[in-house]
Amino acid sequence: DADWYATVRAVSVELCASLGITIPVGKDSLSMRTAWKDAAGEHSVIAPVSLIVSAFAPVRDARATLTPELDLTRPSRLLLIDLGAGKDRWGGSCWAQVHSKSGGEPADLESPSLLLALFAALRELKDRELLLAYHDRSDGGVLVTMFEMAFASHCGLRIDLGTVADPIAACFTEELGAVLQVS
Repeated sequence: DADWYATVRAVSVELCASLGITIPVGKDSLSMRTAWKDAAGEHSVIAPVSLIVSAFAPVRDARATLTPELDLTRPSRLLLIDLGAGKDRWGGSCWAQVHSKSGGEPADLESPSLLLALFAALRELKDRELLLAYHDRSDGGVLVTMFEMAFASHCGLRIDLGTVADPIAACFTEELGAVLQVS
C-alpha cells in the first residue's frame, strides 16, 4: 500500500502538476487476474503490477490526428526521439519480464518540460505537414514500435540502429520517446 501511495503521489502531485494536467480515471492492474483448472491442476496469471491511466481530449478534426500508419507514397525516414537521453534502462520492460530478468533500473521521466516540448514539436511538425507518422516507444521498445508501424502499413523496414553498446537495451528499452516518419 505504501508503494501505491508513493506512485499515486508521484504521478498526481509531481508529474501532473508539472505538466499542467489532471488524470480523471486511474486503475491498477492488480485486479487483472485469470484462473483456470485443467488436467495438470490449477493455474492463475496476474498482470504485472502497473498503473494504467486513461486519457482523453476533444478532437476537432479526427483526420488531423497522428497515427502509426506509415505514408508509403514518398521516400521517408524513421527517426527516434530519445527522451531517455541514451540511458537505455530496461528494468521492468516487456523484454526483461519475458526473460525473467530484473533489467536493473526502470525507465523514468526526469524532465516533464522535455515531454511538453516533444508534444509542442509534434504539433508544430504536424501543422506544417512535415510529420507523416508517429508512434511512442514506451511500450515494448523501439523495435516493437517500428514493427507495429510496419504491420499497420503492410510493409517491411530496413532498420539501422547505428553504433550501440547494447543492442538488446537499445531495441527493448521502454524509455520515453517516439519514432517519427519524416520525408
